[in-house]
Amino acid sequence: MGRVVVHLLAPLAAMLVTAGGAFAQSAPALAPEPVEPPPHSAPWPDLRTGQTEGIRDASYVLGPELVRGQSARAMLVERRRLDAALGALQPQRPGTVDAYVIAVALDSDPVFAREAREAGRVLARRFDAEGRAVTLAGPDGRGGGLPKGSLSALTLALARVAEVMDPAEDVLVLYSTSHGAPQGLAYHDGDTGYGMLSPGRLAMVLGELGIRRRVLLLSACYSGVFVAPLASADSVIVTAAARDRTSFGCQADNDWTYFGDALVNHALRQPQPLGEAARDAQVAIAGWERARGLEPSLPQVSIGTGVGLWLGALEARMPRDATTPVGRPAAGD
Repeated sequence: MGRVVVHLLAPLAAMLVTAGGAFAQSAPALAPEPVEPPPHSAPWPDLRTGQTEGIRDASYVLGPELVRGQSARAMLVERRRLDAALGALQPQRPGTVDAYVIAVALDSDPVFAREAREAGRVLARRFDAEGRAVTLAGPDGRGGGLPKGSLSALTLALARVAEVMDPAEDVLVLYSTSHGAPQGLAYHDGDTGYGMLSPGRLAMVLGELGIRRRVLLLSACYSGVFVAPLASADSVIVTAAARDRTSFGCQADNDWTYFGDALVNHALRQPQPLGEAARDAQVAIAGWERARGLEPSLPQVSIGTGVGLWLGALEARMPRDATTPVGRPAAGD
């Protein structure tokens, strides 16, 4: 059986990165990761804890994570990949508003890994974050070699970013893509990893780490549940759906979800302000859904009153030339 991991503290990240350096001195070269992602075949386990149904349902707020049956060698390889990626993050530049980008695929369905990989590239370019970006995404059927996305890996990446950034002037840009549920973002790695990242858990981690300036771009069904708990004067939150709506385009063989295609693959490739890009994505998604007779997903946009103080500095360094969308359109040709 596995174990539920409900608490990960920031100091653990530093310990792991330090340990990773020790590993690196004697570790052999990393073996190539298989390009085919693991399939989902086992039933989803009950991640809740507690004596009554009410308590059990409420336990989702802790962000449970269940890991079971993983290969010991694969776990060591994965540990080394994550340590290397986090250890490579460059420190912030005093006097400069630096962005730190994390792009994470929390589900092993390959569409999410493809989306996270390209989102990491687009966002790092847009926000001048080369050397300050990490992508957590497993194999996508075409390539591999990156640390996998998981709740543990994401928490450690956030803790590491908090170590190297200056929270008084720097910004977290988080792009997460996965399936979702009314309780939050679902983590699902084949038949060996399961979890649920609740709005409360993400708010708790960001609060503990002191990451106040943040751009949260969440691609998942029901992702609107994150807006109210995470909204603040220094937060931008853009979600693929309202709290009670599903989003579309997450078929495993796709290159993009609707949200990722509209926001990242098109709108954020253009030299336009983030607010305008989010509105362009809303319009595009609504048009695709209307043309296909789908119930509107109603992507949400929340921009805090203090965001302009630092977002303007970031966008002043934004590339002036657009880049070309890649992959197959999420909504078809």
